[in-house]
Amino acid sequence: MSKLKIGIIVGSNSKDSINRKLAQALARLARDEADFEFIDIGHLPFYSRDDDADYPAVFTEFKQRVRAQDGILFVTPEQNRSVPALLKNALDAGSRPPSDRAWGGIPAAMIGTSPGGPGTSMAQQHLRNILAFLGMPTMTQPEGYIQWKEGLVEPNGEIGAASREFLTKYMQSLLAWVALTRKA
Repeated sequence: MSKLKIGIIVGSNSKDSINRKLAQALARLARDEADFEFIDIGHLPFYSRDDDADYPAVFTEFKQRVRAQDGILFVTPEQNRSVPALLKNALDAGSRPPSDRAWGGIPAAMIGTSPGGPGTSMAQQHLRNILAFLGMPTMTQPEGYIQWKEGLVEPNGEIGAASREFLTKYMQSLLAWVALTRKA
């Protein structure tokens, strides 16, 4: 059996994004068990319903990359107690037009980090609601509300010792979830 293909979508376009650093470290953590593809969303224009009649090629290409995955891992920051506009835009663009939605049936999981104690919990709750509407079976446990601290990601890009066991189990759960629920 071939390795699972997991798309990673980071909800930040910051060049120094701690969520991108976390996502890269998570992919390294499970690189022997799955193939990871980072799906960039920073270049997507703002979605407009006016585009539905003549869908832009950039959105079509984005949806093709999403559909090529066995599962999607969303790694999101929290902005104003919700998902960043960048991520919401990508979710909207991938769901339109209604006759050509990309998300439905693709297993998903979410995780995120922030310097604060709640570690993106509100953003993840909002994201969970959106993914339910989009028809993405979403992993419920373990949840990944990660507080960004010194040593979470080592300078070499690996997960630090203090979080390695939990995040290894998180990634194992993600891969098991995708294997169980992926489209045939």
